[in-house]
Amino acid sequence: MTDDNTPIDAWKGKFGDDYAARNCATGEAVGNVARAFAEILSHVKDSPPTSILEVGANIGINLRALAGITDAELFAVEPNASAREQLVADKVLPQDHLFDAVATKLPLDDGAVDLVFTSGVLIHVPPEDLEAAYGEIHRVVARYVLSIEYFSSTPVEIPYRGHEGLLFKRDFGGMWLDLYPALEPVSNGFFWKRTAGLDDVNWWLFRKP
Repeated sequence: MTDDNTPIDAWKGKFGDDYAARNCATGEAVGNVARAFAEILSHVKDSPPTSILEVGANIGINLRALAGITDAELFAVEPNASAREQLVADKVLPQDHLFDAVATKLPLDDGAVDLVFTSGVLIHVPPEDLEAAYGEIHRVVARYVLSIEYFSSTPVEIPYRGHEGLLFKRDFGGMWLDLYPALEPVSNGFFWKRTAGLDDVNWWLFRKP
């Protein structure tokens, strides 16, 4: 753990500030992400989402990419103040589409957004809080749930930049079906760092009945 009291304190504090500073929304980075999302969204092209919420947007690389490939109304939740300031300053989102909140307590109504996604966020949620985060995402989503995360068939904690308690791997897609078996798997896949220009990540897309 960092010097902060809890994992979320770490992400709200200097540790999170440093994370935001390391991430740059270069044209190459946004382009790589846009291609990845175009592949994912191709599986729902006959009924695309009209609104999208990212839980844990950081400086908005994913949202910048989405803005170029979809007409959906974009929203975000982000607990780090520096990242939120950059999202607004760069005009990625208007202030009223951006929420200071965390995955375990989303400030939206039931079924408020067509598609809700995380990208490299569930891996940072402590195992004891993970079911609550899933519950909130399931509550606010109307149609599609998307998770883009590191994968491990067995839950495991990984030291992260010299700290404990900040990075966990598991079968995040399987957990969705364990908790909400009525979800319909739409598609899933893997983005390989060598060809996609992203981290090695798995993704799972579900339709909510």
